Amino acid sequence: MGRRLRILDVGMGQGTQALRLARAGHSVTGLESDAEMLGSARAALASEPEGIRERVRLIEGDGRETGVHFLPGSFDVVLCHGVLMYVEEPDPMLAGLARMLAPGGLLSLLVRNADALAMRPGLAGDFGAALAAFDTAAYTNRLGLTVRADRLDALRATLAGIAAPLHAWYGVRVFTDNVGNDVELPAEELERVLTLEDRAGRTDPYRGVAALLHLCGVRG
Repeated sequence: MGRRLRILDVGMGQGTQALRLARAGHSVTGLESDAEMLGSARAALASEPEGIRERVRLIEGDGRETGVHFLPGSFDVVLCHGVLMYVEEPDPMLAGLARMLAPGGLLSLLVRNADALAMRPGLAGDFGAALAAFDTAAYTNRLGLTVRADRLDALRATLAGIAAPLHAWYGVRVFTDNVGNDVELPAEELERVLTLEDRAGRTDPYRGVAALLHLCGVRG
């Protein structure tokens, strides 16, 4: 069995990811500013066995204020997935997250890819929106909210500047961005889709046009 890690999940939502990691044996702290989401996470945690519950701590708080809640170097892994698009100025938040990492710790980011914003409307046949996407880092998400995307080169520079340089990056949703979340596939077809996405997400040039980017920085 691998080492038990101290993990901080920033903007954990309903806690799906945090619980999966706790079930794998890790110590997980979930930070969430939305009271409704936090309530859902607490309800989900309450249904888990005691051995899992004792490995999870849930805190109401903002990812931009991690220094209020935790000491520097408190975690081996910091996750920030699907959060940066809601943050107008991400660099100060990322610097704060990096400070939470112990030496050699991993900062895991999942962001919308600003260099590929034309792909979704273009493939959907909305060519006017695709053309407009070349000139902006803003987009409308599936909730109907106008949010922002990030560029790989800019994040690479930010991670280097906060002493957590980029170690690896992957594309997410290369071929499936226009597939609805409620679409159900037969098990065999789903396996093919997952294999396809995994390979494309690791392979140039496909990963560069993915809807999302998964970036991994390592604290020096």
